[in-house]
Amino acid sequence: MTDAPPDRFPPGTRVRTFRHDPPHHTRLPRYARGKRGVVVEPEGPDELPDISAQGRGDAPVEQIYAVRFAARDLWGEGDHHVVLDLWESYLEADERSGADER
Repeated sequence: MTDAPPDRFPPGTRVRTFRHDPPHHTRLPRYARGKRGVVVEPEGPDELPDISAQGRGDAPVEQIYAVRFAARDLWGEGDHHVVLDLWESYLEADERSGADER
């Protein structure tokens, strides 16, 4: 495994998950696809399981981020938050928002 590049999303950054439905394994839960959240903290780098689960030896190493979502945004109800550990390639900056949430 090689080292991942510096963190792309610092804590407090608003992000959105990609809405994709790959024909293979992914660690991005279906209920969280296309949803907006806030980065809590980086969790460290690891191999992208989407590739390594296919038995390939060329899985890239990516930063994993703890991302907080409002339960109501995921399921339409709930006053709590859900935190998911997500690989960097599942995320993009949420251009819709202005300020970071720190």
